[in-house]
Amino acid sequence: MKRLLILILLIGFSIPTNAVADCSTKACVDVFTENNQIIITARKGSGGAATKKPVVATPKPKPTLWFPPKPKPVPTVKRTYKPRTKVKKVAAQSINLSDRIIKMVPTSTIAYQPEFEPLVHVPVIFWCDVPTFFQSQVTLIGEVIDFALRPGFVWEFGDGTSLQTTNPGAPYPNQKITHTYKQPGTYIVGLVATWNGDFSHQGVTRAISGTIKIPSFAVITVVSASSRFTK
Repeated sequence: MKRLLILILLIGFSIPTNAVADCSTKACVDVFTENNQIIITARKGSGGAATKKPVVATPKPKPTLWFPPKPKPVPTVKRTYKPRTKVKKVAAQSINLSDRIIKMVPTSTIAYQPEFEPLVHVPVIFWCDVPTFFQSQVTLIGEVIDFALRPGFVWEFGDGTSLQTTNPGAPYPNQKITHTYKQPGTYIVGLVATWNGDFSHQGVTRAISGTIKIPSFAVITVVSASSRFTK
C-alpha cells in the first residue's frame, strides 16, 4: 500500500527541476497540512545581504600645548521660564511581516443506486460528490500563492472488499464504481478521500508537505429478492 501511494504521488505531482529553497531573500512561503487542513504561511525575508563599507583609518592628532582661557564676566540676566507642555508619545504602528491562512478541502458524501433496499447479486452503483481537482489562490503580506490538490479514493464496501481509484464515480447511466453483494444484510460503506498536491510562488512550484484524509460513511441494507411460484 505504501509503495502504491508513493507511486501515485510521484506520477501525479512531480517536482520541477527548477525548484528552489522555500525561503528567498524577499519572502519565505510554505504550504503544508496540519490536522487535515491546508496551512499557508508567509513572512518577509531579510531583503538580501548587507554590503560592508570599507574601513578608513583616521590619522591621530599631534599633541600640542594648551592653556586655559581667562574667564570673562557673565552679565546677570533674569530669565522667564514658560511652562513646558507635555508631549504625548504615539507608539509607532507595527507592520505585520508574517501571516497564516487555513484552508479547508471539500468533504465527501456517499451516494448509491438503487436508493431503497438494493438486491443481492445485483450491482449497486456508488459515487461521491468530491471534485477531482481543487485549487485556490491566496495573498499573504503581498505575496501571491497558488496551490492545487487532487484526491485519491479508497472504498470499503463493508463485506471485506475494497477498491482504490482516482475516480469519484457517477450515477446511472455513467456509473464507474459498482459492487455486488452476495449476502443480504446491513453494511457500513466507508470512503477515504486522500488529498495531496503542490503550490507555486514566484514562478517556482513545490510539493505540499503531507496529505489530508477525509473519511465518510454510509449505511446500506441489501435484501433478497422475493420468490414467486408459477405454474
